Amino acid sequence: MAHLAPVQLNSKRRRIVMAMPPPPSPSALTLVKALISLARVVSTCGKPTVCQKRNASNLVRRIDLLVPFLDEIRESQRPIPPSTVMAFRELHGVMQRAAMLLDECRESSCFWLLLEQETYCQQFHELTQSLGSALDPIPLELLDLSDEVYEQTVLVRMQVQRARLSLDPAELQLREDIISLIKHVESKAVPDIVSVRNLFTRLHLLTVKDCQIEVHRLEEMSLEVDRGDTNTKTKTEDGLASLMSFVRYGKCLLYSAVVADQDADTEGSRNKATANGGHQQSEEVSTSGRIGESGVLICPPDEFLCPVTLDVMRDPVIVATGQTYDRASITRWFEGGHVTCPKSGQKLAHKNLIPNYALRSLIVQWCDDNDVEFEKRESKAKKGAGLGLVAYTGAALEATRLTASFLVDKLATGSVEIQKQVAYELRLLAKCGMENRMCIAEAGGIPHLVPLLSSSDPKTQEHAVTAMLNLSILPENKKLIISAGGLDPIIEVLKSGRTMESRENAAATLFSLSVRDELKVQIGSNLDAIPSLVALLREGSVRRGKKDAATALFNLAVYNGNKPKIIEAGAVPTLVGLLKSESESIADDCLAVLALLAGVPEGVAAIVATTAIPTLVSLMRSGSPKGKENSTAVLLALSKSGEEKVIQDVLQISTTVPSLYSLLTIGTLRAKRKAGSLLKLLHRYEQQTSTTRNRAHSAYM
Repeated sequence: MAHLAPVQLNSKRRRIVMAMPPPPSPSALTLVKALISLARVVSTCGKPTVCQKRNASNLVRRIDLLVPFLDEIRESQRPIPPSTVMAFRELHGVMQRAAMLLDECRESSCFWLLLEQETYCQQFHELTQSLGSALDPIPLELLDLSDEVYEQTVLVRMQVQRARLSLDPAELQLREDIISLIKHVESKAVPDIVSVRNLFTRLHLLTVKDCQIEVHRLEEMSLEVDRGDTNTKTKTEDGLASLMSFVRYGKCLLYSAVVADQDADTEGSRNKATANGGHQQSEEVSTSGRIGESGVLICPPDEFLCPVTLDVMRDPVIVATGQTYDRASITRWFEGGHVTCPKSGQKLAHKNLIPNYALRSLIVQWCDDNDVEFEKRESKAKKGAGLGLVAYTGAALEATRLTASFLVDKLATGSVEIQKQVAYELRLLAKCGMENRMCIAEAGGIPHLVPLLSSSDPKTQEHAVTAMLNLSILPENKKLIISAGGLDPIIEVLKSGRTMESRENAAATLFSLSVRDELKVQIGSNLDAIPSLVALLREGSVRRGKKDAATALFNLAVYNGNKPKIIEAGAVPTLVGLLKSESESIADDCLAVLALLAGVPEGVAAIVATTAIPTLVSLMRSGSPKGKENSTAVLLALSKSGEEKVIQDVLQISTTVPSLYSLLTIGTLRAKRKAGSLLKLLHRYEQQTSTTRNRAHSAYM
């Protein structure tokens, strides 16, 4: 079987602390001291535990043997020949490269090192040759060396000159065993647990944490695939996907009884989950973000995410309502028989798709700036044959199916503690990849997760609702969640969940489900759903809860029958209060809900009853483009209400008219229309007022 294509690893992965390179023209003594310091760094780099052990040990041993030689040069009073100084500069570069290679081998995936061992072996061989080239021109006879050190240095020089490319037979056999087992999985056969345990033991994957680190390293490598030849890149990505799926399966098979609450807490705090592709970040990291060097999740701007799939859009297109979606997801939406806009719920005048080249350019630039892979990793069933390890539709998909089936069986028959851990594993598995979500659903995972939503254990409930959230992203799973009786328990978690994260993720799940028009009605008909969302709007965290609640309310408000219920639940005063939030994103979400509620008389009355007008005018002038658009829409609806005081309040603010004229020039298309309509209404009112005033004045005269 062909090997995976080698990749160019990002230098950001180098975590070692090395001696700084010498200045351009260092003194001989300064250079020798730098070499000694760097040699000690190489000695402390640590050696790989699974692959390249012999090559790494040989390289470190030979550099260690040079330390006495360098120490005697440092202590000597004899001048160092110019040729030696030049050789030392070359030696410094070799040692730096050695430290970087050792660090890469120690920090890299053991699976990857084994499958690419010829590539890494060649790198060690080239470094050894470079070490020999650096030592060869040094005139040892002219240096002040003891006999012992002289002989030792000569020996090192002879060793590196005679060194040959060396592949470890044991490591080659281990690689063949890996390939054989993964091919076994690809053939849809269940691997023997003894074989998997033996392999993981030889790979030093002895605990849940070891396996999680291995998966994380593979994920890192998938983000660092060099932007080279398309076929090469596809080959590498498919192989990495297969390896990640296999490690996840092995982890579940061997260590599923181990409860890892601490790991769950870390994962939960790092990857907060919601379901609004247009406004929030899901738990997905692989396609919509990455973990930065500081450990903080780097998430794309809200506008870059497709509202249907939550992934970064690769081919953004505009539909008739002006909303933007990824071409693949909106095409699937149309193929499902839908004739409405998924986000706004409006019926589409046509199904023409207009490419959004400007947005695509911004997305590409953001991906480049943040080291996020832009090209979409699609399953390639036909193209996958013969491309390196195995295509994603081969071993990766089968390993994921095995993992999902194994976990669901444990969920159905395991103890309370096992169920807790399995819910966590399903949460992780469902957080990335439509294929993973599909496999969990096919294995029957959704009906078994529903009872855990009512668990008395806070963590079990949290894992279950978050897994349900991630599963709901796949359109086909929404119906399965409803048919499994999941809606009422999700709403109950929203109302009285045992942790705030559970409540917030329940709200996000409702948003995800309410993308379907018929579910907007069904969710709204539950007496607790909308009041619980309004409660979360008041009580939730600024970064998550309020946002989740606002966007879920927005989706429900698209259906006219839900608007009175939202108003009756007291949402309007809270929404108006959040317009002054420090978060522009939350203000925009609340404005979007208010713009929908202002479409009915009850909504207008509720907004007028607050002190919203000055804030709306301010946002019309200084808000985001979407905020300006929605604030203008709300002001127009209020002004059309027929209440003279509303128009007077709008006109009394000196910035109103200038802001409207500004929108006519630089606003969005919808903002321009709303601004034009509001200006006409205000001018008409001023003319009528002026006429009435003149008549009154004439009558008085």
